[in-house]
Amino acid sequence: MNFKKVLYLCIFVFLFVFKINAQQEKPSDTASIGKLAIYDLKQSVKGIGYSFSRPAHWKKKDFTTLGTFLVGSLALSTIDDEATDMFLKNEKHVPNFLMEAGQRFGKPQLYFATNAALYGVGLFTKNENLRRTSVLIISSSVTTGVIQSLSKTLIGRARPTGISQGLDSRDFKFWADDAGFHSFPSGHTVLSVTMAHAIAKQFNNTWTKVGIYALGSISPMSRLFAGAHWLTDVGAAAFLSIVVVDAVDNFLFKTKAYDYPQKEKKIAWNFSFSGNKVGVIGRF
Repeated sequence: MNFKKVLYLCIFVFLFVFKINAQQEKPSDTASIGKLAIYDLKQSVKGIGYSFSRPAHWKKKDFTTLGTFLVGSLALSTIDDEATDMFLKNEKHVPNFLMEAGQRFGKPQLYFATNAALYGVGLFTKNENLRRTSVLIISSSVTTGVIQSLSKTLIGRARPTGISQGLDSRDFKFWADDAGFHSFPSGHTVLSVTMAHAIAKQFNNTWTKVGIYALGSISPMSRLFAGAHWLTDVGAAAFLSIVVVDAVDNFLFKTKAYDYPQKEKKIAWNFSFSGNKVGVIGRF
């Protein structure tokens, strides 16, 4: 079963559970595991629906953020070919275990198995923090997964592996079934950044956050060194993941679906332009 089928199956199951339990109240700490699981599925569905509906409620600052992202991506795309050439030349210097770890963790099977284990521990120990984190991850993952899967096919951007065939970062085959034209955005980056950002939001310590983001960057970087994606593929995927995770987290926070023992923490993400440098800065 491929990633798209898994995503659609998850959405169907979540919508079914949500429909028959639409009026359920937040269960108490002494509620059964079954009731907790049903409640969490309901919140996952609501989180997915909320994140997909956000563009209809965007305000001026949201469109400004989108505009900044588009301008930054356009600027970054001017060095896509040169950056890929640099990554490919230095791939031999990257330890094999990092390349292997990046490749494996970005796969849906291992990703969802990891989150299932996290949720299982939270459910059977009735740990609300773990349950909330897992709900945030799965809701964000389904949303970003659907968006990136459709985008890959619709946009049809050639992968760096097509360089040997005379292709570059400006070659597209819209609505393509060919995996060689499924470069934008990076699926590995979407999954790894989604999980890293969702987990990092649960901690207040800056260095803990830095460590989590460092681990989450292994998969995106490995894809660059492997020549599987252009720099803008990874940048766009990271931006998408951060925006969706923040949206779902805001929803869970505002609706008081779970207890947030401390004030919600946010990271301000901005593009930085300086001379011949383009980057993304996150301020804790």
